[in-house]
Order: sequence, then structure tokens, then C-alpha cells
Amino acid sequence: MSNSMHIYVTRKIPSQGIELLKEAGFTLTINSEDRIPSLEELKENLSKCDGLLCLLTDPITSELMDAAPKLKVIANYAVGFNNIAVNEATKRGILVCNTPDVLTHTTAEHAWALLFAVARRIVEADTFTRSGKFHGWGPLVMIGHDIHKKTLGVVGSGRIGSAFALKSRGFEMEVLYYNRTPNKELESLLDAKKVSLDELLKRSDFVSIHLPLTDQTRHLIGKRELSLMKKSAILINTARGQIVDEEALISALKNNSIAGAGLDVYEHEPTIPDLLKSLDNVVLQPHSGSATIDTRQRMSAMAAENIIAALKGNQPPNCVNPEVFE
Repeated sequence: MSNSMHIYVTRKIPSQGIELLKEAGFTLTINSEDRIPSLEELKENLSKCDGLLCLLTDPITSELMDAAPKLKVIANYAVGFNNIAVNEATKRGILVCNTPDVLTHTTAEHAWALLFAVARRIVEADTFTRSGKFHGWGPLVMIGHDIHKKTLGVVGSGRIGSAFALKSRGFEMEVLYYNRTPNKELESLLDAKKVSLDELLKRSDFVSIHLPLTDQTRHLIGKRELSLMKKSAILINTARGQIVDEEALISALKNNSIAGAGLDVYEHEPTIPDLLKSLDNVVLQPHSGSATIDTRQRMSAMAAENIIAALKGNQPPNCVNPEVFE
């Protein structure tokens, strides 16, 4: 491995990964500004790079790859990789890597935090209290929704969806799940039932989305699907914003067709409609599902480990297009 190999890091990330790359002898260029680099900036920096460590906010297109003749590996600092044109990378022999598993429980915990925050009106009650409106206990003040013994609907029972569902055990909930294949672990440990999406939406008190973004899942939850939900139901999305038709969701929340929503992701991120921000029955988070110290450091290290392995000529531990080696 040549010490002259150059890595471009599109944003400041936790130090663990940066130190690993430096110890490996790479030359690093790191975007020092807390913003998404422009296409021209990406092209300029990648023209001389062997490796790219990017974020899910960076669109890595075929046009960009054409401007990076030396590029051998793209390490995404995320579990998802829909920001990368993987097929185009494969055609060019460029390895694409992600950071799975490490954020599974962290993101599942965040989904539960949102569920509690919406159900018990935590953010709304905090604002109410800070503004001086709290004048003592009252029988009708900030009435929310019980969680124990309610029905939990899990849309997608992969790693994160399964971890989320399993954390319901202390609340004695009935668990329904929607997935292409049966999840024997959930069925065994929770007596969970695999059902159609329509049945899940009709029966659940809480619906939490844990799917990747694909052509099949884009706008999976739209006007029709939201109309199937109970008026008392709450929707949680920590997956990808485009899975939910945001305009339809705003209408459902505004008209109280559903009770509330907890969102960590948005359809046109980072843009959030003013109308959505104005609603009291939604809790909004800044795409921070994996935002804990331990998890973000480990993600940083995993991304670096993927780059180091690739540039040593080895298959990275988290390669999403291993057919490059065929």
C-alpha cells in the first residue's frame, strides 16, 4: 500500500476513524466546514483521490465518479447507501461500503424515545411548562396515550425493526409486523404476528417504520394508508423520509385523522415544511437516530476500516457490492 494514497472526507466526523486513516499512512483532505460540499467541490477533491469517506447527505452520482479516475472505494458513514449510485460504482470497479449493525440498538432506542415523546406529549408539555402555563395539577392537563398493553405495528423487521420490536417486551404489547419474510425470532419471543400492511395499519396503536428506501418503499405510506390508521394512532419514522408521503401526513396530522407522529427523517431533507413545524402533534428530530457518542465513534472507525481494507486489496468487512471482486 502506497503512502501517497489520498482520502477525501466530506465532513468532520468523530476522531476514531480519522486517526485510523492517519495511522495507515494515508494523506487526508477533510472538509472543515459544517455543510454539504457542492458538486464542484466534490469533483475537485475526488479528482486526485483513491478513497472517499462520505455521508448519506452526499449524492455520489455517475457524473461524480467520472471525475474521479483513481477512486477505488466509497465508504458511506451510514447504514443506508441510497445516496450512492451503486450500480455505476460496480461498473467502474469501485467498492461501496456502509456501517451496518453498529447503530441497530441506538436507532431502535431513538424510535422508542420518539414514541414516548409523542404518546405522552413530552415536547409540548415542556413548552407549556416553560412558558408559565403550568398552574398546578389538573385532570385535563396534557392528557396523552398509554403505551402498555397496546398494539405495536412494526413496518420492516430487519435488524433495526427487530431490535425495536424486542424492546417492547416490558410493555406487554401485542406486536404485529409487516415484512417480506417471516421473522421467527419475533414470533418466538413476542408471539408477534406477520400481517399485511393494511391489517397492521388498521389494528395498531403505534406504527414504526424500519425499511430501506427503494422504488418499492417510496411513498409506501400515503393518503390511503394513513386513512386506514386509527384516529388515536401514532406514526414513527426513523428510516427514510421518502417512505412517507409528507404532504399526506401533514394533512392527516392537521385534520387529526391520526393522533400524532414522531419524525427523525423527512421527504425533502433537510427542508421541513413550515406547516409540519407548526403542528403540536408531531415531534421533530434532526436525523439523529444514531447520534450517541459510542455509536458515532464506531461508525467512524468502521468507515475507516472499510477504506483501509479496500486499499490493501482486501474485501472490506462491510462491502455492499462484492461482485466487484468477481
